[in-house]
Amino acid sequence: MRAIRTAVCAVALLTCLALSATAAAEPVFSVHGASGAGPTRFDRVLVQRFGPKSARTVLVLVPGSTSGAGVFTFVARDLVRRVPGLQVWAVDRREHAFEDTSVIAAGDPDQALAYYLRGQPVDGRTFNPPPASEVPFMGEWGLGLLLGDLRHVVQAARAGGRRVVLGGHSLGASVAESYASWDFAGRAGYRDLAGLVLIDGGLPVAPSSLTEDEARANLTAIKTEGPRVDILRSGRPDLYGILSAVAGLYAHKQPQARSPLEAVPSLPFQPPFPSTNETWLGLASQLLYPARGAAAAHAGRPADSGDPRPWVDGDITPVARLAELLTQTPVNTVDWYVPRRLLELDIRAAEPLAATPLTRLLGLRLTHRAEVQLPLYAFATSSSGVLSRARRFVRASKVRRPTFANDPAMTHFDPLTAVPARNSFARTVAPFLRRLAGRAR
Repeated sequence: MRAIRTAVCAVALLTCLALSATAAAEPVFSVHGASGAGPTRFDRVLVQRFGPKSARTVLVLVPGSTSGAGVFTFVARDLVRRVPGLQVWAVDRREHAFEDTSVIAAGDPDQALAYYLRGQPVDGRTFNPPPASEVPFMGEWGLGLLLGDLRHVVQAARAGGRRVVLGGHSLGASVAESYASWDFAGRAGYRDLAGLVLIDGGLPVAPSSLTEDEARANLTAIKTEGPRVDILRSGRPDLYGILSAVAGLYAHKQPQARSPLEAVPSLPFQPPFPSTNETWLGLASQLLYPARGAAAAHAGRPADSGDPRPWVDGDITPVARLAELLTQTPVNTVDWYVPRRLLELDIRAAEPLAATPLTRLLGLRLTHRAEVQLPLYAFATSSSGVLSRARRFVRASKVRRPTFANDPAMTHFDPLTAVPARNSFARTVAPFLRRLAGRAR
């Protein structure tokens, strides 16, 4: 349990520092969450707030499957500039409490590399992430607990009569739809809300591909194999988040230097040629979500030559902007410890957004989809099928006159990272939010 206590203490310290340094950045605060499996100290989430205290409308944003609340920093700043009377609350998930981002916060990429990836002590401390055997309770951290935490955030945002619009990116859009359809002890989730914003995500609103037998087998696997998703299949569930932050630090501090990450043999990804720190980060960022179709012409790419080979920016998200985003603490951009129950079971079972034998098996209270009557905005990038999913949600509910927008030149994360002049998501969602904010006056 020592590793758990160390991680929680580190996050608590960083949170206190953030709360005391609001002049330099937007405030971060803690919201008490739902009662869940595990020690009660994990029953809380961090929220970062953007916009004026006088705002009467709050857009609560939920990150995607591998993201933390920090992924919304740039677009949140853009939106509160575009929409008078708006606040944005970016919500982290409770597993953030396991993250020791103290050396990332110090800002030295060489120290971060030594501490997180080479097992070397920094300031007398060695990185000691909690092993799976110490966190078996994470096996029960699924959609129901996430929505319970989110309801506490929504209720806090509604205090004083404010209107709350719930949105999310990727998986977060699916969570927003689920919240609206959820039964909270007899109260439909959509009744807490004034609108929905779906950013390049959402559920199929179709029968789940997961069977009850598969669900039971997955529950057993989570107990025997561990409760956390190993995104890079490296044997280290935290590696994707850590590597993103370390690569971001190098690209931010030493953009044109040859990447020292090339000398780390255990990494599951390496460029096929000597690369600058910016190029290493740019290629790594395209690993999970490559630019395809029309988006390929607008995404960055490695130069054709050079030793090390530099990065050539596209016209939507410069790599330096991505590097800056990845170095944030205490709320960061990439989640280190994603619960398997959430991704591998509950979200898949929730796909119809309706009560089924599978949702009853998993305790998913998705019973109000057909009643949802909220203003809805949905945005799609080059990802396929997003708007067709949103249209199915509209047809299955009482939503009327939804707003749909798309930009096939964008990659999956561009709506959150694009420079303001090229952010078609921010430009098209702003009128939708202004209408809702105007009603709150």
